[in-house]
Amino acid sequence: MSEVKVKPLADRVLVQTAPAEEKTAFGIIIPDTAKEKPQRGTVVAVGPGKKDEPLTVKVGDTILYGKYAGTEITVEGQEYLIMRESDIFAII
Repeated sequence: MSEVKVKPLADRVLVQTAPAEEKTAFGIIIPDTAKEKPQRGTVVAVGPGKKDEPLTVKVGDTILYGKYAGTEITVEGQEYLIMRESDIFAII
């Protein structure tokens, strides 16, 4: 994982999304128009947290988040999501 030059503020985290599934479990190829937005990713950077509320996720954690969580941003040609820690459902 390369170093990202973005430092999230407060309780926000920067997430690199997992690639969308290309095939189903039975081997059926999914066309681009039918692919769902991934809900899994890897934490790339974390903010310092809120006062009296440290963050529980850390860089390198694989997480599950809501379908419409976060804001898509592009940094140095790479796509990321930036979201609040409260949008994260679980650490895998």
